[in-house]
Amino acid sequence: MPKYIFDVDGTLTPSRGKINVDFSLWFANFCDKNEVYLVTGSDLTKTMEQVGTYIYSLCKRVYQCSGNDVWEGDKHIRSNTVELTEEMQEFLQYHFDNSTFIDVAEGGQIEVRPGLINFAIVGRPCLQEQRMEYVLHDQATGERAMIAKEFNEKFNRKGFEATVAGQTGIDITRMGNGKEQIIQDFIAKDHLIFFGDKMEPDGNDYTLSQVVHESYHVKDWRETWQILAKL
Repeated sequence: MPKYIFDVDGTLTPSRGKINVDFSLWFANFCDKNEVYLVTGSDLTKTMEQVGTYIYSLCKRVYQCSGNDVWEGDKHIRSNTVELTEEMQEFLQYHFDNSTFIDVAEGGQIEVRPGLINFAIVGRPCLQEQRMEYVLHDQATGERAMIAKEFNEKFNRKGFEATVAGQTGIDITRMGNGKEQIIQDFIAKDHLIFFGDKMEPDGNDYTLSQVVHESYHVKDWRETWQILAKL
């Protein structure tokens, strides 16, 4: 029997939003009949808010913070740590100060999670209108991809890497501590099927997509639903 692994933001839910009610009912039934895992850049609280406690409880294991904070229901399995160095702080501050995007939320540009640092120029407390403005800005300028590329050129040799994440963020982890790290919990004969929306080489789903048996690069939760229904 295949094992299904899902990103959350943009794959099972709208970005930073809650799962669609109709899809939630269908997906709960899917989880009840299949072995399902979640792997997301978000923390425990945000993921439970997005997918709901019932679906969360049906998952075999949930990998928070790109696999750096691991849970089975309410049982904590393990977690990693990462430190925001002064040099990284200065790098991110420079790119925030020099961004041409001006409608930013006050604060929340840098968030340190277990094993992961998230950087979002628009700020975590942003309104939905600000979020969508930044999405259009990033599509036009390629700002996040450029920042991630510059970060990796500067910090890869120091053991850190950055990837584009969600609609507005950049995730920073230690090298090898992206989503691909969850593969250690499976064995060679496991047939792994992964769904994600950021499988471009600079996206935070890319590394995991390269080590599973099947991967589906989806544009939103609706496409995830369509593919699962066919499977």
